[in-house]
Amino acid sequence: MLAELEQYVLRRKKEINAVILAHFYQLPEIQDIADFVGDSLQLAIRAASTQAQVIVFCGVNFMAESAKILNPDKTVLLPDIRAGCPMADMVGAEALRKKKAEYPGAVVVCYVNSSAEVKAESDICCTSSNALNVVRSIPEDRTVIFVPDKNLGAYIQSQTGREMMLWEGYCPIHHALSWAEVEKQKELHPQAQVVVHPECPPEVTRRADAVRSTAGILEYLRSSNGAEFIIGTEEGFLYTLQKNCPGKKLYLARESFPCPDMKYITLEKLAGSLERMEQQVEVPPEISRRARRSLERMIEIKG
Repeated sequence: MLAELEQYVLRRKKEINAVILAHFYQLPEIQDIADFVGDSLQLAIRAASTQAQVIVFCGVNFMAESAKILNPDKTVLLPDIRAGCPMADMVGAEALRKKKAEYPGAVVVCYVNSSAEVKAESDICCTSSNALNVVRSIPEDRTVIFVPDKNLGAYIQSQTGREMMLWEGYCPIHHALSWAEVEKQKELHPQAQVVVHPECPPEVTRRADAVRSTAGILEYLRSSNGAEFIIGTEEGFLYTLQKNCPGKKLYLARESFPCPDMKYITLEKLAGSLERMEQQVEVPPEISRRARRSLERMIEIKG
């Protein structure tokens, strides 16, 4: 059954000139069949440059929205429309407008894990790959409002010394990780380096051996002489790491580290979306126009 679905997906995407983009946290069978697998910045860059007429986004809704914003004339599919992001829901456009009114002239830096409406109210977006460089690009005399991830914002502050106004948002999956849990793994694997995502809370990031984006974690492992690593991010990423670093021993920072929203998309749902052209993503033109400016500024700044 799985092989038949794979064959159908490969055949159908050729028929409709589609490209399949998948995030590192997706199920293994989705990663395997995708044309490109990456983190949010890599996927945004790939979406902006694709020649395909149909973009099938295997991720969550804000990623598919970003693809549509960057490609307003193309069809963008999200195989399961339920795939959302709790952190993105922690900031709304109206609340952000009120905060901007309190601080006229402030620069709003918006983590890409946010809605199209919030991106439209922002000056520049960022991902965990390029957030440091985005903030460093802003003149020191400008106030920065950073939304919505307070943990990523706190990490940026620790690395740059730049004071920012941090929104009270967070990724529930990463935020729940405690250093006590990491220590348990460290007791089991004392030689392992601890490498975590900056969405983890400060008590974790300040004690880790390295703090990197998902793509940054992969690059860190590839270039490291270390043999064992404790990984502090969503468990689906271990599939990518194990494929690319087969000689290294990898352990999750906690026993279970899943993002439920990243698991909604299955091979069956992908095939169904391609077959019926269902779950199309749309963004209102005016919001898309304003949000595109923030996304394009993000893409211009490398990680």
